Amino acid sequence: MKALITPLDAGLYLVATPIGNARDITLRAMDVLASADVIAAEDTRTTRKLMDIHGIALSGRKLIPYHDHSGASARAGLIKLIADGKSVAYASEAGSPLVADPGYALARDVAEAGHPVTVLPGASAAIAALSLSGQPSDRFCFAGFAPTAKSARIKWLKEILAIPATLVIYESPKRINRILSDICSVEGAERPAALCRELTKRFEEVRRGTVGSLAETLSEVTLKGEIVLVLGPGVNDADNMDFEAMLKHAMTDMSLKDAVAAVVEATGLPKRKIYQAALSIGEEK
Repeated sequence: MKALITPLDAGLYLVATPIGNARDITLRAMDVLASADVIAAEDTRTTRKLMDIHGIALSGRKLIPYHDHSGASARAGLIKLIADGKSVAYASEAGSPLVADPGYALARDVAEAGHPVTVLPGASAAIAALSLSGQPSDRFCFAGFAPTAKSARIKWLKEILAIPATLVIYESPKRINRILSDICSVEGAERPAALCRELTKRFEEVRRGTVGSLAETLSEVTLKGEIVLVLGPGVNDADNMDFEAMLKHAMTDMSLKDAVAAVVEATGLPKRKIYQAALSIGEEK
């Protein structure tokens, strides 16, 4: 479907782009890329290729790089364009802007300067992996990339593993064995996990198991492609979840049986424990 070229108001438009499959772009994203006065891109080559695939011509418009190494002066230049009445589309290299992405500072500075900032939702590796993982999704924490230095990484892991929620971590194939080993070293070997690789692409793969079993299986394997590691809540975390509050909420518009099933799936707690609590809540009512 051809993008529509319609006038845009001055401001910053944060454009989510596909994480693998080019057809995952939204119609609105295509419209904005076709209509914006200026396009800023985390990777201009990737954005130009995406536009070519969908038949979106630059037609003499500026395609400006904005990436991890772009500083305050680059942001000031884009803000000046917006102040002069231009519409600026910022396209991430892949996925949703500002999720482990340099667009954060740009959106912050544009907003602080008093100009409009609009987001165009779309693909996100974190949400896609969470959906595929089979881990509880009612409460999750996006942790991003682990620190490079081992001491900092171990400290970081201890901090995030204490969070009573499902954790979503980005990692490269070259470092995935390292982080799995590190999680095991801080008593996380029994943590349920899903390793999601090459999401939305031809060789999409999800490996599920405990962190320990994944570490053992992959110890001699060389993986390729972008990886999202999803860690389910630890056993103690699940026990500490306020499952009774979840039950009460579920039972307001669900049958007892369906509410129990939903809470068991969300927390991983024993069905008998949830069922007994549901009976008690029913008696109270």
